[in-house]
Amino acid sequence: MVEQEQGTGITVEALAPEYQAQAQQWAAQLGLPLNDDSAAVALQVGADGLQLQQLGAQAPGPVRVDFVEGQAAHRRLFGGGSGQMIAKAVGVAQGVRPQVLDATAGLGKDAFVLASLGCQMTLIERQPLVAALLADGLQRARDDHEVGPIVERMRLLVGNAIDTMHAWQGEPPQVIYLDPMFPHREKTALVKKEMRVFRPLVGDDLDAPALLAAALALASHRVVVKRPRKAPIIDGPKPSHSLEGKSSRYDIYPKKALKA
Repeated sequence: MVEQEQGTGITVEALAPEYQAQAQQWAAQLGLPLNDDSAAVALQVGADGLQLQQLGAQAPGPVRVDFVEGQAAHRRLFGGGSGQMIAKAVGVAQGVRPQVLDATAGLGKDAFVLASLGCQMTLIERQPLVAALLADGLQRARDDHEVGPIVERMRLLVGNAIDTMHAWQGEPPQVIYLDPMFPHREKTALVKKEMRVFRPLVGDDLDAPALLAAALALASHRVVVKRPRKAPIIDGPKPSHSLEGKSSRYDIYPKKALKA
């Protein structure tokens, strides 16, 4: 069940009568009311799948996951391939496509980039609404002849990443990738539509040190933490080195070398 803070009610609604049954299924699955007029946020079901819409006069447009078109398609086609900083950070190289656990999946943007480069991805998302959007986006993308094979390399788990890593069964992931929600208040970060909608729901990842510790205990080869460029490192062991871009930084915690 989705936890709701007081005054931030969430409802599920169909955008057309033919999606009412799906809306009822999502409402039951997430433990949310249908068509609550007092809600501040609506999970909407329509022709384009699931979307999250903040309600009110000044609300931004809906947030949805689309791996086939838009930003994801542009980055897949023109983003720089294995030369991208995220690819270098996780260890993508000639003959090397590591198995990666993205323990803070969010809307799956970074995981999709790595999957498009050939990495086998496991994604963990703990916020049920965000996980629902991600699951819906993955399902719709499977029907696309170009993107379908990419999202087949993406497996989604819903739950607390720290608990999941502590209870991990089988072969550990070679690389664990973390992008925790950072409690900074730069205006540029809050302008983004996703942040305006999600921050009241998701909050800050105040357990980031425990997340890092669990990742370091589980990963076989390295842990990578994405941070705002000027943010401090997460409390705990220091990274061996970082890759720095215009707005983001990748802190790298190596355990052993990735080999072809």
